[in-house]
Amino acid sequence: MRKSRIMVIGAVGIAAALALTACSSGGSGSKDSSTSSGAAFSTDGKGKTLTVWSMNGDLPANVLTAINDEFTKETGAKVKVQTQQWDGIVTKVTTALSSNNVPDLIDVGNTQITGYAATGGLLDITALKDQLAQGQTWLGGLVDPATVDGKLYGVPELAGARTVIYNKQLWAAAGITTEPKTYAEFTADLDKIKAAHASDPNFAAFYLPGQYWYDGLQWVWDAGGKIVSGKEGSWKGELSSSAAIQGLNDFKTFQNTYSTQASQTLNTDKPDQDQYFADGHAATIEGNGWETGSITTDNKQLTADDLGTFAFPGKSGDTQPVDLGGSDWAIPAKSKNQGLALTWAKIAASPSIQKMVAAAGIIPISTEAVDAASSSLTPLQIGSFTAAKNSTATPSAVNWSTVESDKTMETLFSSIASGSKSVEDAAKAADASIESDLNK
Repeated sequence: MRKSRIMVIGAVGIAAALALTACSSGGSGSKDSSTSSGAAFSTDGKGKTLTVWSMNGDLPANVLTAINDEFTKETGAKVKVQTQQWDGIVTKVTTALSSNNVPDLIDVGNTQITGYAATGGLLDITALKDQLAQGQTWLGGLVDPATVDGKLYGVPELAGARTVIYNKQLWAAAGITTEPKTYAEFTADLDKIKAAHASDPNFAAFYLPGQYWYDGLQWVWDAGGKIVSGKEGSWKGELSSSAAIQGLNDFKTFQNTYSTQASQTLNTDKPDQDQYFADGHAATIEGNGWETGSITTDNKQLTADDLGTFAFPGKSGDTQPVDLGGSDWAIPAKSKNQGLALTWAKIAASPSIQKMVAAAGIIPISTEAVDAASSSLTPLQIGSFTAAKNSTATPSAVNWSTVESDKTMETLFSSIASGSKSVEDAAKAADASIESDLNK
């Protein structure tokens, strides 16, 4: 779930991106390009004002201005952007969606869409997906949670992804000067680092707290496993499947080999993994792109040049799939300006706007936009941008938040890391708990 803008430190070229080219949003819709409710792209905005709720810290002001300027140019309508705070936003949006005074577009955390859609509060835009995508391949971690029971309710806005973060000095001291491209190379490098610090039981070649389930799930997905299958009312836990068990075993082996014994039952907050890394107790961690800034703040002796990032190599031969954070644009079902809202969302998702998003150091919404930005990325951006191309998300289930509040996933991975339960028993227990929560 989005809590704040997920941003990579070291934004580049924001000013240069202000020279926005025409977005060619495609204006009015045809008879065969409308939603099930009849809503279609509209450019008839004379005398109208579109109300947009934008979350604090998401899109930069210059990007929102560019979208609004192009929208007004195409439609003649004005835009009123109302900045919202993350604290209490679910209650505020839920209340708004049930009223007759709704905004026309809402900036929604990617994992929040399921709950809003389940109440009938959002416009089904499935029929317009191709036109909204404009030839782009949207990142799975944004479009998947916006798709509920096969229907699309959100247009991707921006993304954030976890990446491997390493201390170049500690890696070089162990004789490693190039980044690994494969899982075998990665573990071989970590073996060298571990050997160089064998006398320090508190040092981790890769600090990986046992409760860090966002990271742990990457092994499950990389092995071809998944959390659940099915749909609303009939979800089935899949963590005890053979593929998921393989991934969980891989996680256990990696965690037990390269992290500290004390970390097996911990999460990333106590101790704070960024501080632990900054203090020199770990050579490598996995974190969000913005955590590099936290690390250099925690230890003023470290600079951006001392750090590197790369996408976590998977045993599968690809990078490990990451659980993507991010936001989507959703249109309330009660909006009186649905056609104009669709046009605004299409402009926001256009390649030209996404080029600006990338220039601001934020991961754009498609693999094509990520590739287009690759030549201008800094060493601290490259890891999370690359990782985002192979992304997924937690299940689009109405009650998934209950699973998280029950800490089912933290219990699963920490019990596996610590050995308090066998991998098979831990997976079966997690499946039973997840099924109970999701099928209530």
